[in-house]
Amino acid sequence: MMKRIGFIGLGIMGKPMTLNLLKAGYPVTVYDINKNAVDSLAQSGATAAGSPKEVAERAEIIFTMVPNSSHVREVVLGKNGIVQGAKPGSIIVDMSSITPVASRDIASEAAKFGIDMLDAPVSGGEPKAIDGTLAIMVGGKQDVFDSVKEALACMGKDVTLVGDSGCGTTAKLANQIIVNLNIAAMSEALVLAAKAGIDIQKMYEAIRGGLAGSTVLDAKVPLILERNFVAGGRIDINLKDIANVMETAHEIGVPLPLSSQLLEIFHALKVDGKETLDHGGIIQYYEKLAQVEVKKQEV
Repeated sequence: MMKRIGFIGLGIMGKPMTLNLLKAGYPVTVYDINKNAVDSLAQSGATAAGSPKEVAERAEIIFTMVPNSSHVREVVLGKNGIVQGAKPGSIIVDMSSITPVASRDIASEAAKFGIDMLDAPVSGGEPKAIDGTLAIMVGGKQDVFDSVKEALACMGKDVTLVGDSGCGTTAKLANQIIVNLNIAAMSEALVLAAKAGIDIQKMYEAIRGGLAGSTVLDAKVPLILERNFVAGGRIDINLKDIANVMETAHEIGVPLPLSSQLLEIFHALKVDGKETLDHGGIIQYYEKLAQVEVKKQEV
């Protein structure tokens, strides 16, 4: 018999992830502060709930996918939070991107109610959330991970237990450094090439099969050339992630000069009103400096 699932947070990522659980046949109860998102999932077969507490009352495994640490804390430990409705032995799987310190602290508080918690942030953005091929990096106990791995496999292709509580969120911070600095490096190269007047599409085709080729390059260059910055991973969310990177790095004594510069680039884009764009919009920071636009050459 399939376990009863709860899902809290039905945004860009949470909605398609919930749909994949429904497609797999799981009974899913959902909640979001956006009632339209809840109604949309209800039309697809989910059961609507009016609070995280109500979700927990109806579920054995509760997934959360919300913006930041304070939201996770409120959803799990708040007045109408998960711990107020969940039975001992229930499992919380937080798929948000927060700091390892916050994740371990919330897990410790949930444990006082007899509730296990895993940190399981994801990578891959909206496209991989839709097709169920996310990379999911998990922190927590082996036996708890084993009990939810089947459900996680409905949302992700690569599901890995990285280590104890907090290790999943640490892996996600490392992931965000690599992804966003990759976009920044790519942006510098594209702006240089555009200012020099070469055909960016042809340059992309020339370099993508070599050492400069990457998943990021293939995902972002075609969108940039079309000037498509509809968010799969929003600039403000990635700003939050890199801020978490720097906070964690400072706590443990790790200098990260490139990440610190990237954080300032994100802040500059936010001040420029671009916080809702996809993080491929990092290129617009460089375009503004060089007074050039990276786009397809007109035929």
